[in-house]
Amino acid sequence: MLDFSKIDTLKEQLNKNRPLPPEVLQNLREVFRVDWTYHSNAIEGNTLSLLETKMVVEEGITVGGKTLREHFEAINHAEAIDFVETLVEQNSELSERIIKDLHALVLKNIDDKNAGTYRSVNVGISGSLHKPPHFLQVAEEMKRLLIWFKKNQDLLHPVELAARFHFQFVYIHPFIDGNGRTARLLMNLILMGAGFPPAIIKADREKRLYYYETLEKASVNGDLEPFILLVSECVEESLTRFLNAIS
Repeated sequence: MLDFSKIDTLKEQLNKNRPLPPEVLQNLREVFRVDWTYHSNAIEGNTLSLLETKMVVEEGITVGGKTLREHFEAINHAEAIDFVETLVEQNSELSERIIKDLHALVLKNIDDKNAGTYRSVNVGISGSLHKPPHFLQVAEEMKRLLIWFKKNQDLLHPVELAARFHFQFVYIHPFIDGNGRTARLLMNLILMGAGFPPAIIKADREKRLYYYETLEKASVNGDLEPFILLVSECVEESLTRFLNAIS
């Protein structure tokens, strides 16, 4: 049985302190923007360190020995976070257009041909037993996902809703590349829209492996609980960081 009582208690504490002081909010935004970009890219194999990511994103510095793609991945992800924040501020309703626009930002200057466009080939996922749907089914599967989301938006706890959406998105694997980054951006769009800080799934070896293992378990065995619990832990950690910043 999933229990979100601790997360709800932490969020209530945070809500009592809202609105947060502007300087605290700005600092948290800057820290999370770099952390989220670093970890989400590192999960996918980007070799920029946390400090190097900060230099690329905040100062526009080119890091020697790193590929152009790795630089674009950092710049693009930070821009995608800005877009997510704008969507949250505008209370925008999640749509296919938003999903494609987010993905287009993720792959900008990396693969412009496929940026924001559903895949037109069948794909396999390296190291996984899961076989994503046929490319001809992708558009219909994405429509079903959005119908599911709207139906469950007010029924599921936001953390469970965001985690399940993330899983179903990567299960469909709608794009040729950039699915993981886009899934984590969409997960946090849902969380932030519900008043939570972004959940950062860490890229250190142990946690990255567990992230993939829980997704595999959900894909192959239909057991989503370990993945939802992982996302819950990340949400709890982010809430604690926010509360520590204002205590």
